[in-house]
Amino acid sequence: MSGAGEVTGTESGYNPIRDGIDRAVSAVRYSEVEPPLHLAGLVHRYWELRTVTDLPDEFLYRAVPDACVNILFNQIDTTIAGVTALRTKAEVLNLGTSFHYVGIQFYPGVWQGRNEQIFDRYVGNAYSGTLPLIDVSRKIAAVGFDEKLPTLTELVQWLLHEQLITLNIVTGRILSNLDRIRSVADMARLTNLSPRQLQRTLKRTTGLAPHDLLKVLRVQQSFRQHYLDLYSDQSHYIHSFRKVTGYTPRAYADRYDV
Repeated sequence: MSGAGEVTGTESGYNPIRDGIDRAVSAVRYSEVEPPLHLAGLVHRYWELRTVTDLPDEFLYRAVPDACVNILFNQIDTTIAGVTALRTKAEVLNLGTSFHYVGIQFYPGVWQGRNEQIFDRYVGNAYSGTLPLIDVSRKIAAVGFDEKLPTLTELVQWLLHEQLITLNIVTGRILSNLDRIRSVADMARLTNLSPRQLQRTLKRTTGLAPHDLLKVLRVQQSFRQHYLDLYSDQSHYIHSFRKVTGYTPRAYADRYDV
């Protein structure tokens, strides 16, 4: 494993969408920025989601699975933080009428911490784990998003040093060859693993079985390219999209700004 500041991996080419923000809500702002180049194989982006003014109604945030793991900081209540990841279905999170979150999104397979410590639902309680998340959250709470980034990078480098994140050769090969993958057998061949080895490896590093990972990645790809490049027909596409997001593709595009 490379030491802090010595990561040599490059960006995978996998570019998951941001989660759904209702087009009817104008007072919510989302920002994102790419990590420093030397962390590009680990971190997809740093992000911020916040209200500009208090909302008249509670905001329902639709989180769509992408196989990534996020570290999340609540910048209004800095005791609230956590490691989060969805599995195979979208979740609707009630964020209330005023909120300010900042996060680090890691590529699939990068996170090496225990899967049982990952939240797959709304994070609303004080963090009680061993990571220095509360200290980081307090340090960055009073500054703007751009000024938070060096501290977030310091945390990523610390996680790397502690071997809580690492470049993942298996998922890296999968993400770099998505256009060549149509089946779990394709995944196994590209990674030089048997189906059983692939099953164990992906379950341990992503929390997902190969079939479920492929399902999530295909839906994410469908936001960036034509569905016929990914699915056998329109019916298959709509069925798969609805199972992951809870909407048909047209209904999702009409309601959410991605």
